[in-house]
Amino acid sequence: MVPVSNAPLYLAQTSSTAERAAESAPVDRRTPEELIAQHIPLARSMAARYRNRGIDLDDLEQVALLGLTKAARRFDGDAGHDFLSYAVPTVRGELRRHFRDAGWTIRPPRRIQELQARIAAAQEELGGRLGRSPRPTEIATHLGASLDDVVEALGADGCFTPTSLDVPVGEGGSPLGELMGGEDRDIVQAEARIVLAPVVRLLSARDREIVHLRFYEERTQQEIADSVGLTQAQVSRVLTRILRNLRAELAETAA
Repeated sequence: MVPVSNAPLYLAQTSSTAERAAESAPVDRRTPEELIAQHIPLARSMAARYRNRGIDLDDLEQVALLGLTKAARRFDGDAGHDFLSYAVPTVRGELRRHFRDAGWTIRPPRRIQELQARIAAAQEELGGRLGRSPRPTEIATHLGASLDDVVEALGADGCFTPTSLDVPVGEGGSPLGELMGGEDRDIVQAEARIVLAPVVRLLSARDREIVHLRFYEERTQQEIADSVGLTQAQVSRVLTRILRNLRAELAETAA
């Protein structure tokens, strides 16, 4: 397997070899199987560039090899082009499609996904030219894209791999998961009382008692019936009517 750092050298050497071969033999007569076997290191090297983005390297290599296979089977040696100029974009396209379709934990809009792939290539090109990481404004100018879209795409980078809840916050701090709040039943009940109190006051004294017994003391319908002197069936109908009226009052208040 060709190391990532040696990929440009490998590409240059392979391209040079292809050019010399083209001069002596304009038509590439290699079979698809020969093309695949000779360029497996290139496919693996391209896959390695996308490692640590939330997808296993083994899966990336399989996708890259699939792209290489497609390129080898579709390549027309009679057209007078070298294989690399056809294979590299095909493999890269397969890798990017795989990330687009399977690599997002939270799926941003399609235009942002596609822009992020362009940004990755621009960052590499501009970084080599500037000797530093390019600024968002420089990336936007280079791509002819709006600065807002570039900033949004850069912010979506973390969607490939979510932050683990086991990651400590600060040096030697507690795990992130322990610091996240959960549902507080008391707060939920308090909010419900604040919302319901005005409409409950509109109920009759008996209806308010039934509501209190059912939803505050959590009595059964039969226990409520014994307490207020009704049958269980009557309590069921009263509760249905009360809830229907409360919903209607809340909807009218919200409107």
